[in-house]
Amino acid sequence: MIASDEYTLDALRVRRSFDRAAATYDGSAVLHTEVRGHLLARLDLMALTPRVVLDAGAGTGHASRALKRRYPKARVIALDSSQRMLQAARRQQSWLRPFDRVCADAERLPVADGSVDLILSNLMLQWCNPDQVFAEFRRVLAPHGLLCFTSLGPDTLRELRGAWRAVDSRTHVNQFIDMHDIGDALVRAGFASPVLDVERYTLTYLDVRRVAADLKATGAHNSTMGRSRSLTGRRQFAAFEAAYESFREEGRLPATYEVVFAHAWTPAARQRTGRDPSIVSLDDIKQQLRSRRRP
Repeated sequence: MIASDEYTLDALRVRRSFDRAAATYDGSAVLHTEVRGHLLARLDLMALTPRVVLDAGAGTGHASRALKRRYPKARVIALDSSQRMLQAARRQQSWLRPFDRVCADAERLPVADGSVDLILSNLMLQWCNPDQVFAEFRRVLAPHGLLCFTSLGPDTLRELRGAWRAVDSRTHVNQFIDMHDIGDALVRAGFASPVLDVERYTLTYLDVRRVAADLKATGAHNSTMGRSRSLTGRRQFAAFEAAYESFREEGRLPATYEVVFAHAWTPAARQRTGRDPSIVSLDDIKQQLRSRRRP
């Protein structure tokens, strides 16, 4: 799904980046918090009574805590490849609402076949191989299990990408996957009734150094194999800053994020007849979410 080897992700660097960001993540994860809230709100529209819930790419555990509150009788598993992120996630637990913490790769889940009823994953997929992750999700989900997730689309950080393109030809920003390619990958993995849509978010900053600081604080380093292995020189960074200035509007520098929201079901054990009442269409989701946002 990735067009060029230079954009292949260095998995070890990804893991180390999130380990280093564990202490700073919550203070800078504005986008992640906003998107997580919208993703969880979509579960309100699903008829679910899960026994086992997997929070894939749990990070510092906020979604795991929310899932345990939402489904108090369910076993909630917070899974992340970063041990330090999971250590930070411990702060989200309480003795009334505990959840499990498992350090593992989403491409190789240490979970039994067909043992999970719901997988939620917020902004993790862009750090993985989607085909491998979806195959594992499909394997561990029970019949008529639900996968609900977000990922970043190709318009993400377009300003950052454009500014660096004016300086050199190296890869400075990950290559993110189009919504339609994600949908195709879900179908290849054997998921049914995939529903996908896109929301755009724009964060604004006083200067480009604060853009870079937020990315570093949330672990979003350039982890492509085609990245430069040397430090960025002063002249090169000054040229990058100047190029980014062309995007300034009303005194602020924008950082655009294209977020793909998606959900899909595993097929039921036996063929169903008629429309399943637990399957919600994209039109239903948008209509109900709009009505909730009205004063």
